[in-house]
Amino acid sequence: MAAARVMIDPSVARASPLAPSRTHAFGRVTVEWAKVRELALKQLNHFISLEPKVLKGDDPEAVHDMRVASRRLQQLLDLLDPEPPKEIRRLRRKIKACRRALSEVRNCDVQLKPVEKALLRKRTSHREVQEAIRDYLAERRSQSFDRALDKLSQVHLARAYVRLKAHFNWNRAASGQDGSGRDELPQAATLTEELASEPFEKRVGAALEKAWYEYEAQLATSRDDRDAPALHRARISARRLRYLIEVLHELGVAGSAEVLLWLRKLQQHLGDWHDLEVQEKMLVEMLARPKFLQSHLEIAMAVERLILRHRAVKKRYVDRYFGMTLDSAESQRLKDWVGNLLSSESAASPR
Repeated sequence: MAAARVMIDPSVARASPLAPSRTHAFGRVTVEWAKVRELALKQLNHFISLEPKVLKGDDPEAVHDMRVASRRLQQLLDLLDPEPPKEIRRLRRKIKACRRALSEVRNCDVQLKPVEKALLRKRTSHREVQEAIRDYLAERRSQSFDRALDKLSQVHLARAYVRLKAHFNWNRAASGQDGSGRDELPQAATLTEELASEPFEKRVGAALEKAWYEYEAQLATSRDDRDAPALHRARISARRLRYLIEVLHELGVAGSAEVLLWLRKLQQHLGDWHDLEVQEKMLVEMLARPKFLQSHLEIAMAVERLILRHRAVKKRYVDRYFGMTLDSAESQRLKDWVGNLLSSESAASPR
């Protein structure tokens, strides 16, 4: 049976990569590119708004949200500037550096949450074991946060924000969106010129094709090599594909909402598996401390049993992952949707 042609919601077709590109009234960039740029500016503002909450040190959700915002911002930057100038590459690295600085803090937050929840219950089996794990994770989190603060202080995030915002706003002015047409940052002219000269559908199609082939390649690799690194790479590729499709959803591409629901489900599943991987690594490092092992041998043995139980849980997660990606109707729907989008005439042909 032939796959159905991708349809576009008429109410948002004006901002869809499958709709004809429309030159802005001021003649330089299409409204589709203007929409992507506005999304990038919005994500940049969200990203920087989380910095004060993160620096307070007691808001796990702010740490998580800032890391997610950094990934979404990078996705938009890559779409706008596949080959960015040196200044933008430098600013992009600063965004990535912020996320990496908070990685260990986030891992500790994830591991602390279920332990603290268990300890709130009046009747908790192995309370002494849970308390030992909590104390270790809390100390590790504190040390990780101190290191993160040092790294964040070197990034000069406020300065990076000002430069990126000026970059976006200059291009907005250059395209006439603000009615001024001012040329405040001549070094940013490259982006506006590229957006005016390259068809929107061509670049979006190339980005989707790259993300999709990477996703399929990592899935195939994980089937042949079921070790943790292969599964982690599959998880990362699924996340990158999801963030790109989120942009397409904002632009009104038909069918994107449905495939996003499944990709989020897949990412959550792989995320739960990854949390257990991180937990095992941390618990092994906890037991590797000679003084702890000597003083708390019974607790150490209980922690080892916990690790073994969770290995069985991880195996079930892996088996379920293969079921989700090999034979499910949702996985096939995603494949058909991407295939239709890449092969559609309006996505493949310059306008």
